[in-house]
Amino acid sequence: MPLTHARDNIDMPKKPAPITSPSLLSVENLDIHFRTANGPVQVVYDASFTIKAGETLALVGESGSGKSVTALAIMQLHHHDSVQYGPHSRVLYQNQDVMHFTKPQLRDLRGAGIGMIFQEPMSALNPLHTIERQIGEAIMLHQPLMRGAQRRKRILELLDLVGLLQLHDRLQTYPHQLSGGQRQRVMIAMAIANNPKLLIADEPTTALDVTVQAQVLDLLQDLQNKLGMGLLLITHDLAVVAKMADRVMVMQRGHIVEHGPVKAVLEKPQHSYTQHLLSSQPRETPPTYDKKAPILLEATDVSVHFPKTRNIWGRTTSVVKAVDGVSLTIPAGQTVGIVGESGSGKTTLGLALLRLLPSTGRIVFAGQDIRNVDGDALRDLRAEMQIVFQDPYGALSPRMSIGDIIGEGLDVHAPEHTPAGRDAIVVEALRDVGMDPSVRFRYPHEFSGGQRQRIAIARALVLAPQLIVLDEPTSALDVSIQAQIIDLLRDLQTSRGLSYLFISHDLRVMRAMAHTLIVMRNGEIVEHGPAADIFKRPRQDYTKTLLQAALALKSKK
Repeated sequence: MPLTHARDNIDMPKKPAPITSPSLLSVENLDIHFRTANGPVQVVYDASFTIKAGETLALVGESGSGKSVTALAIMQLHHHDSVQYGPHSRVLYQNQDVMHFTKPQLRDLRGAGIGMIFQEPMSALNPLHTIERQIGEAIMLHQPLMRGAQRRKRILELLDLVGLLQLHDRLQTYPHQLSGGQRQRVMIAMAIANNPKLLIADEPTTALDVTVQAQVLDLLQDLQNKLGMGLLLITHDLAVVAKMADRVMVMQRGHIVEHGPVKAVLEKPQHSYTQHLLSSQPRETPPTYDKKAPILLEATDVSVHFPKTRNIWGRTTSVVKAVDGVSLTIPAGQTVGIVGESGSGKTTLGLALLRLLPSTGRIVFAGQDIRNVDGDALRDLRAEMQIVFQDPYGALSPRMSIGDIIGEGLDVHAPEHTPAGRDAIVVEALRDVGMDPSVRFRYPHEFSGGQRQRIAIARALVLAPQLIVLDEPTSALDVSIQAQIIDLLRDLQTSRGLSYLFISHDLRVMRAMAHTLIVMRNGEIVEHGPAADIFKRPRQDYTKTLLQAALALKSKK
């Protein structure tokens, strides 16, 4: 029985004329259906596009629009029991239909012919293997004769290419010991290890600060020039699209609604959805606040040092100073923003302030020194201090439904609620972050990265805390949802008097949120003051470099 192609009331453009010149990749009439208990559900409709050697095609659209699903189909990474392709769908790589490849052919294709940078590095990297082993494995599978010192030399070359020189003497590091940006760069090193002809980059710069973003994008362009590599770039960052892509394809609810040269699409968008994406920008200034508000949190000389080497007796002989002597205050109802490169100590500081990492120094929250608070008192304190983690997939239990994930905090801190009352609060939290309450019966793996991030924000909001640490809360979100979440956080701050510690590499988002700005480097504060003053007149050379990198990213090709 043929599967129908419901159009969901989307205004469809005319199909492009067939491209007759040789293509590295050609996707034709791609239909993708998810198998469900109630029958197949179509998620991608009749997608057709090509990528030539050395060309960059950008794929943009909101979370859940089908971008990543399409990319996974190219490499046949969907489980055959979970998806069904249309009868006329074809994926041609160098004129060979990947859909008919045998398992050995697919194994050779993946990593050597086509490389992929996945969206969530913490989930894609094996937590039990060191960085050296994981990068080395990618080399070993396709270049088995490269062994020992030769393989290690190649690993070090790859780390240099992606800007991880500091890991040369830390090859035995595990993924959880790295920052989000560092993990992302390890993923990129693995993807380019065998010089693939086509690279699929699914949000490759999402977790990266602006300086490293520029480095990674320049790296990808250099690799294209050297190897003639084609690039399918999946991103929600239109500044990245403008800088990197030759052509852009806009996807909405599984349909390609607009496509063409980057300049034409970004400067004169024809489809209303593309116009909507381009107009979705956060406000330029943070919400007003009470300048006489009391201090909610005060940290003095906070340090977090991790052991680096030990002697034969197990004593620490050297340490990594992740956070070194940091002092700050967070007034009630205000946002303190922290910016800095990956590995500068931003996330470690946030975790230390919440007592999620051991630290030295003094931390006073709501007038109480919390450094020595333990047991039930610390658990009660958690209701007032919440966090939105950087990696939403790693932070959400795959075995729990969305409703249980969001409501778990209520079970601990507000057990007096009836099941119906608890469910009503979960429903309200989901609506607050722009999600249909019916999703509470589903599981994290059924959602896109951006949708999972919204679920994580809902979980933090459900207890109505006084302070929320937001660790890159918008990095996984497309531009329109990003603007919605920023507006939501601003509105909640105004209506509930919330305080935020806002960690982000996106300076545009920081302009919209931060009242006070902290710039960190190598575990220390290098600049600190009113955000508006720092954006206008940065004093330190490092801050100037960050701002210049952000401006450079906006410049077009």
